[in-house]
Amino acid sequence: MTSLYDLTVPHFDKSLRNLERWIDKAHDHATAKKFDANTLLAARLAPDQYPLVRQIQSICDNAKFVCGRATGKAFPSHPDTEKTWDELRARIASVRAYLEGFAPADFTGAEERDVALPFMPGKVLSGKAYVLEFGLPNFDFHLVTAYSILRHNGVELGKLVFIGGLPFRDAG
Repeated sequence: MTSLYDLTVPHFDKSLRNLERWIDKAHDHATAKKFDANTLLAARLAPDQYPLVRQIQSICDNAKFVCGRATGKAFPSHPDTEKTWDELRARIASVRAYLEGFAPADFTGAEERDVALPFMPGKVLSGKAYVLEFGLPNFDFHLVTAYSILRHNGVELGKLVFIGGLPFRDAG
């Protein structure tokens, strides 16, 4: 059986590493087109959606919230004040460092742990339901939206850049 650790920590870390590569590609694109890459941070797909900067903050928040809430561990605070790519890179690095602190044993009992969400007072989800039905989909939603904002603005990202490396091994 796949554990909640296996479904979360490796996925979040790989996705955050991929996001760092997208940031590199966004800078390359801005340099080639001769504009300030920071202007991309205000881009959005629709007027009622978060801009790119908030999408990246949400990606980071979801990674730390899901692991912290599922295990009962405290997560780092980030005040959402980032205005530059360098500040966002620091936030990504902080969350990746937090994720490195988790081991599979930390998720023991997480499937049954009650998880309360601040926007649903008086309600709880099991850890399993929280991770599978809210945490992972919400993380992936913001990840796909950030990717789409960059693609929409001409940054050359393909499906393989989104997926990242695969753990191939020799057959047979």
